[in-house]
Amino acid sequence: MQFKEIIGQEKIKQHLLQTVKENRMSHAQLFLSPLGSGALPLAIAYAQYINCLDKKPNDSCGACASCTKYQKLIHPDLHFSYPFFAKKKEETAQLYIDQWRKMVLHDVYFDMDVWRSKNDAANKQPNINIAECHDIIKKLSYKAFEAETKVLIMWLPEYLDKQGNALLKLIEEPPANTLFILVAQNQEQILTTILSRTQIIKVPKLTVAEISDYLIAEGGLMSQQAADYAFLADGNMVEAKALVANVQNDHSGKFTDWLRNAYMNKVPTMIDFADEAAKWGRENQKNFLRFGINFLRECCLILGGAEELVKLSPLSLETAKKLSEKVLTLPMAEGVIAELEKAHYHIERNGNPKIVFLDVSLQLVKIINFKILPVGIQYIYN
Repeated sequence: MQFKEIIGQEKIKQHLLQTVKENRMSHAQLFLSPLGSGALPLAIAYAQYINCLDKKPNDSCGACASCTKYQKLIHPDLHFSYPFFAKKKEETAQLYIDQWRKMVLHDVYFDMDVWRSKNDAANKQPNINIAECHDIIKKLSYKAFEAETKVLIMWLPEYLDKQGNALLKLIEEPPANTLFILVAQNQEQILTTILSRTQIIKVPKLTVAEISDYLIAEGGLMSQQAADYAFLADGNMVEAKALVANVQNDHSGKFTDWLRNAYMNKVPTMIDFADEAAKWGRENQKNFLRFGINFLRECCLILGGAEELVKLSPLSLETAKKLSEKVLTLPMAEGVIAELEKAHYHIERNGNPKIVFLDVSLQLVKIINFKILPVGIQYIYN
């Protein structure tokens, strides 16, 4: 994995490169990032650069003996640890290394649901057990086989229970030329004893532009559709790729037409829309509703006078402005959001989509055309 293969995160890349050039690498680092932001590929690229035999100014060479093995994740001095679904208490992550390598090499942007799908998890809960902790200590006690620096990358240390304290001495006083990289998503779920012994590097969410550019270049999407999906993904590349994997719909156009029809009280057209939406498939129905929820939250920012915080594409922003000026009020927007969230809840639980979309369509007519708000939203119209 080279830095050039990683989407965005230019500031973090430069920071990591600089630590190597200035020889000021902390032996225990925690890459903390929201889901789908690229912390794991950054950790792998960082390790590859450290052990590259022909370092370039801004990346590893990708061609030396070390890089060739890193690219296949088979370097003898690169170790991985991760939550797994143990059938026996003595099992370690090494038992699942083939599935792990295959998944990471296929697509380094993934989450726990994807990892679970690659294993015979059944109802087992993922965990990094005490046997794995002892195996880590054993691995890192050996001398390096080839590289100058041994590296262990632990994905999701949040799954370490109190047995993670067995690693404290190793993290605090590791063997010479050993690098420990933890890749985490939730700081609050990590043992405080481990947190206090690591240098935290915060990896920010990917921007809408970075995800949009990727979807256009690699996903073959048109610019408007890519912008809408990037907005919906909210910095999460895993989510963005999942959206592309589904049948692609013009969420922006369909949603604004839906609101306009509600405003114009076109009930027959709304009924036709419910029939159409029922044929989309559950994932696309959920994506459509989530797009609407996020879109209306941006409209709330416009209505609240905070337009500079809005993260919509230019075309969607223009539509949001027009709706906010001519159709929506803040109470309406919040009322519609409440109905969309309820509809998403029912679709997610296999509710009849035709009934769900017909019901929410009629609720939109009540809210937008007749100003009848859902219970619990207390606003007074002038």
